[in-house]
Amino acid sequence: MKMENIITLDRSNIEKEHICCAISDKKCKDSYALKKDWLKREFDNGYVFRRLDARAKVFIEYGPAENGWVPVEAPNYLLVNCFWVSGQYKGQGYGKELLRLAMKDAEAQGRNGLVTVTGTSKFHFMSDTKWLLTQGFETCEKLSSGFSLLVKKINPNAINPKFKDSVKIVEIEYKSGLVVYYSNRCPFSEYHVTTSLLETAEKRNLPLKVIKLDTMAKAQSAPTPATIFSLYYDGQFVTTDLSVCMDSRFDKIVKR
Repeated sequence: MKMENIITLDRSNIEKEHICCAISDKKCKDSYALKKDWLKREFDNGYVFRRLDARAKVFIEYGPAENGWVPVEAPNYLLVNCFWVSGQYKGQGYGKELLRLAMKDAEAQGRNGLVTVTGTSKFHFMSDTKWLLTQGFETCEKLSSGFSLLVKKINPNAINPKFKDSVKIVEIEYKSGLVVYYSNRCPFSEYHVTTSLLETAEKRNLPLKVIKLDTMAKAQSAPTPATIFSLYYDGQFVTTDLSVCMDSRFDKIVKR
């Protein structure tokens, strides 16, 4: 089967091109626009967004780790953020091709390789750890909260990336009720955090503290490496699954 074209989004085409997720979700229209605004700013920091030239969720996002919105130390690496192949496009080589293009960019820039944060076991809204390990990634660090840091090196002698100290605490500062950290790195997050989760928490009389990671500095010093969305309950990490914000899903995910 012939592969579809892969295109790169930048400032010249971002307005007319879709960004894969929340394409037709009317509730998330404003959230979708905020993600596009975030991308426009990050393009100036060397960020790359590549996707299939189709109406599908087949894409990869990455950029210099020094400018990453994740609390990791990975000098001279490219940090892979969202990386997704879904639906009918699975198993057709698109993931390998997107990864090849990212490695090609890393080589052209003289980088040490690629680094990415995943769940040690599969976490929602994060890349498939098992698949990445079959593609030459190696685990260089694990957290007790269930996150792993993976690296795919070009320079075998390069120093391993590592998590920043901010994520190595067992409990966060806020010990009571629900606490959520999020950013506009995802077109679903703004709506579901500020609307769905607010309503869900009020219905259950649960205190809710929302912390928006609206700068690179805040994201790089966050207590969670999942800066798209992380939910805590009574000081303990619970999930990266944005669907927990919805009333129908909350009690199934949060065990009280």
